[in-house]
Amino acid sequence: MKELNVDQTCEVLNKIMEYELAGVVRYTHYALMVTGPHRLPIVDFMQAQASESLTHAQQAGEILTGLGGHPTQGIANIEETHQHDIYSLLRESLTHEETATSLYKELLDVVCDASVYIEEYARQMIGQEELHTLELRKMLRDFEPGSSS
Repeated sequence: MKELNVDQTCEVLNKIMEYELAGVVRYTHYALMVTGPHRLPIVDFMQAQASESLTHAQQAGEILTGLGGHPTQGIANIEETHQHDIYSLLRESLTHEETATSLYKELLDVVCDASVYIEEYARQMIGQEELHTLELRKMLRDFEPGSSS
């Protein structure tokens, strides 16, 4: 096994924390902005995503502090498009989840063959984020321009 680069690992974990905390704000905002006949299930989905993002930020923070790192108190930038139709919210959510996946893949690259625990954590999180992207793609099918819904 190679030696774990603690500084680089902590740097990526801080980026993950900031991004997941931004997800809490993003999904909470989305849940508040949804209107129309599909509002209730979409709101439930967005609220669950906000809660999960907080859990993910906390998990990353626990590993970060376990390595002796110091979590930042910031959050990643959240772009406000002012597009609040369901299609736009789901498209933005998909982009958010794809970016989260890339951050966990970055973590995996840093810790691969250096920490079994953090490597497995990264793989588990990649799997969860990939599942979210699949779900969002399925949800988007009914809201794409030209669909029958």
